Amino acid sequence: MKLSELYSKTNKTLLSFELLPPLKGEHFDQVANNLEPLLEFNPACINITHHQQEVEYQELLDGSIIKRIIRKRPGTVGIAAAIQHKTEVQAVPHIICGGSSREEIENALIDLHFLGIHNLLILRGDPPVGHKYFRPEKDGHKHAVDLVKQVVNLNQGIYLDDELINTHPTDFCIGVAGYPEKHNEAPNMQRDIEFLKQKVDAGAGYIVTQMFFDNQKYFDFVKHCRDAGIEVPIIPGLKPISSKKQLTILPQTFHIDLPEDLVIEIQKQDSAEKVREAGIAWAIAQSKELIAASAPALHYYTMGKTTNVQKIVRAVF
Repeated sequence: MKLSELYSKTNKTLLSFELLPPLKGEHFDQVANNLEPLLEFNPACINITHHQQEVEYQELLDGSIIKRIIRKRPGTVGIAAAIQHKTEVQAVPHIICGGSSREEIENALIDLHFLGIHNLLILRGDPPVGHKYFRPEKDGHKHAVDLVKQVVNLNQGIYLDDELINTHPTDFCIGVAGYPEKHNEAPNMQRDIEFLKQKVDAGAGYIVTQMFFDNQKYFDFVKHCRDAGIEVPIIPGLKPISSKKQLTILPQTFHIDLPEDLVIEIQKQDSAEKVREAGIAWAIAQSKELIAASAPALHYYTMGKTTNVQKIVRAVF
């Protein structure tokens, strides 16, 4: 079932999780071990993250320099297929602009459609490690809205090669990202909402937000979206704090603010376990308030570790 329809029709708050692919060379069991405990909660879907390759420059004995492409984790096509066909839970691969040409993206989408995977999360992607700015591949997409349009074209049976015969339309449901605290590259929130509306107008059927720790940021974001004419379901993204280091890492990496009450609570804990429990307690309170406000679903970022998320969901759902 298309997630946009599921989120629109539900009369209760649903649940979804986001997993990291295993490191290259590891077995699917690594995914299954994290996934299996979450299945008891009957999630609406499982998202699979995707990151573009990294570039490494190596100097040879003759002094010449070669560029090596390093991909630390496998792509999402095979992993999403394995999850969906082994668990019967809807798998949602992340499809990103970074690191791929339009033709490479089309080939991945054809594979996904063939495998019966019809829900996507479309993202531009971050700049590669060591780069400050995002740069598209040759014949790639610069913005997520352009990738949304490519998927919509496929849904209409329009392929890159207009001389293909016997083509069939795909049937993808498109999700996109939203930022309750503004994307770090947007000049202000108003322009960021305008960019988001472009993606929705192009064909996105639902929005999943970046993580946030102050629910008022989400409530304000939803209001801004509705005022701008964005009517699709907006799914809040949540992540429990699990270490004191994250008080610095998360704001730097995701360009978010942490509430002072949360910072104080985490800093006063005198053990790693107490920090984790404090993070779980905060996420439980966030989750309950969002459910009371009739959020269509809660989306939990697990970052490859699910034990704390299991405690949160068990306490809330």
